[in-house]
Order: sequence, then C-alpha cells, then structure tokens
Amino acid sequence: MSGYLQGIIILVGINLIAVLGVSILTGFTKLFSFGNAGFMSIGAYTCAILTTRYNVPFIVAIIAGAAFAGLVGYGLGSLTLGLQGDYFLITTLGFGECVRVLFEYITPVTGGAKGFSGIPHYTNIWIVLISVILAFIFAWTLTHSKYGRNLTAIREQEVAAQAVGVDTAKNKLMAFVVSAVYAGWAGALYANSLTFLEPKIFNLAKSSELTITTVIGGLGSLTGSFLGTCVVTLLPEIFRSLSSYRMLLYGIAVVVIIIVRPSGLYGYKEFSITRIGKWFKKLGKKAGDAKRRGDVAE
Repeated sequence: MSGYLQGIIILVGINLIAVLGVSILTGFTKLFSFGNAGFMSIGAYTCAILTTRYNVPFIVAIIAGAAFAGLVGYGLGSLTLGLQGDYFLITTLGFGECVRVLFEYITPVTGGAKGFSGIPHYTNIWIVLISVILAFIFAWTLTHSKYGRNLTAIREQEVAAQAVGVDTAKNKLMAFVVSAVYAGWAGALYANSLTFLEPKIFNLAKSSELTITTVIGGLGSLTGSFLGTCVVTLLPEIFRSLSSYRMLLYGIAVVVIIIVRPSGLYGYKEFSITRIGKWFKKLGKKAGDAKRRGDVAE
C-alpha cells in the first residue's frame, strides 16, 4: 500500500472519530456545537506535549488527551447546557475561538502562532483502525442502550421526555462530554500523524466541517457518519487535479447532496444484515414481477 493511500485512510479514520462524537451530540440530541475543534486542539496539544517533552507512551498520551478534553467538556457543559437554542450554539462557538487564541498566546507551552514542531510520528494505520473500531463499538453500544433511547427521546420531544422521567440535563451533559472525548481522541491521533501543530488548524472552519459532515451523512445514524466522512474527506482529494476549481466543485457537490437528500445520505437508519436481506428480497420480487409481465405479454 502506498504512503499516499495510507495517509488518506489515516485522515478518514481520524475525521470519523471526531464526526462520531458530533453525531452522538447533534444526531441524537439535536444540540449543535461549533466548539469541537477546540476540544480537538486540547487533545492534540496535550498528546503532543506529553510525547515530545515528557516521553510519555503514545497510548497513555492519547488517553490523557481525550480525558482532558472530556474534563473541559464537562466543565463547559455544566455551565452552558441550560441555555436554549442559538445561545448554546454561540457559546460553543466562542469557546472554540477562545481556545484557539489562548494557544496562540501561551507560546512557551504550545509554540504560539509559529507552531509546535518536532512531534514524533507515532500514529500509523493500525492504531487508527483499532481506534476507529473501538470508537464505533462504544458509540453503537451507547446509542442502542437505555441512554441512547433517552437521547433519542430528547431529540424528538424534550418536554415529553422530561414528563416521563428522563433526566434531560444529565443525558445532554453525558452526550456533550462523550463528544468532547471523541474530539480529543481524534486530535491526539492527528497531532502525532501531522507531527506539527498550529492553532489555526483548529479554527471555526474545522468545527463547521465536522457539523456539515454529520448533516450530510444523516442525523441519528452512525452509518451515515461513516458515509459523510468518506464523502467530505475524499471529495477534495478527488478534485485535487482541478487545482483552483477544486474547492468550488467540492462545495457544489455538498450542496447537491443536501438538496437531493435533505435527511442526509443515511439519516435515521443503520446498516444491518437484515436490511441487506430486505434489499435482495425486493430485487428478487421485482425480477419475478418483470418475468411474469414478460410471460403475460407473450
């Protein structure tokens, strides 16, 4: 396998972990957050500092980066999840930008705007694949558990969920913390893949990209998160040969997907063996109907 192909697979895997976190928050509670790039930067810089300056084992540094992002997410969520609608969205947006600016000013720790270099290249395709599998298994287990049903109830009708005894504040905070942990996890892998960090990598555009990917893939669907990540990550690479028109065509493709499939590529559905069986059964039925129509015509 070529180095370029491995790099693309690693990038898709890292983005998928971050998007799965957004999917748990946005897809299952309809809480939109533009602060996940901030959590990614926290995980990235934590892992980079630990592995570069303190020679901490990479796996331990990943866990530390994800845990620190989750801790910050718990503090932020405890303060802001009582806000409704656009106010929560604006708060998370401000948080992401504050983290970026903070990392630009604490130069002795993060390298500031000049960047943080010399990060060891520990992230490889196998670590990313194992991380993706673990992240997907946990997300699947969570969303198909009692907590996942509570999140779905909050998404569909929060007042009704409260009326039947669902602790909406606790469940939304849990989803927000899990989303932050996933973002920190992805950031940690990204730092030791890129081997160089600068705060502007984790700007508002990155948070917007994660949210757009979730919407394109389909809300309430982990399978959709995978499809959306592949589309959003691979389209720029496919259009790379068109040089200056690449981002224009990428934007048009995203708009077309949203117009043609407003619910996303796989919104509110999950891939399953049973669904494949139903597809084959439908195809067989159509083939049988066509054959009978042909016999009648003869």
